[in-house]
Amino acid sequence: MAFSKEITEKIKQITDRYPSGRQKSALIPVLHLIQETGNNSLTIEQMDEVAAVLQITPIEVYEVATFYTMFNLKPVGKYVLEVCQTGPCMLNGSDEIIEYIKQKLGIKNGETTADGLFTLKTAECLGACGYAPMMQLGKTYREFLTKEKIDDILDQCRAAAN
Repeated sequence: MAFSKEITEKIKQITDRYPSGRQKSALIPVLHLIQETGNNSLTIEQMDEVAAVLQITPIEVYEVATFYTMFNLKPVGKYVLEVCQTGPCMLNGSDEIIEYIKQKLGIKNGETTADGLFTLKTAECLGACGYAPMMQLGKTYREFLTKEKIDDILDQCRAAAN
């Protein structure tokens, strides 16, 4: 599998930002690019191709892709609800928020709704402890979550999807 000419050019633009011999430094932005241009997930074939292009070993790519929750190794819904589950958020009710989302959407952590709209993921600290409980939805944070706010967020996502 080879990337399209357009993707290859975008990868070159990314790698050109780094000094010669430092292509590995481009790994995270390149993985973001590949994930965003696909079905919002990474396949082994894509990761192998990234390794070849960056001249690193496939295991180096897999290590990064499996470590960071921002990368998806299986298809996810249009909206990924990443709820923080660490101490400060837990103390402020994130466990109840997670359970509410599970009940509301009829899915478990890591699952996607049958309509392909929502995926629930728990995340380690997202660095917004002062706004707990919180979650990341796409590139935005949703803070001071309550059941009512979750209902509003889900309704907004459904309306935007139609």
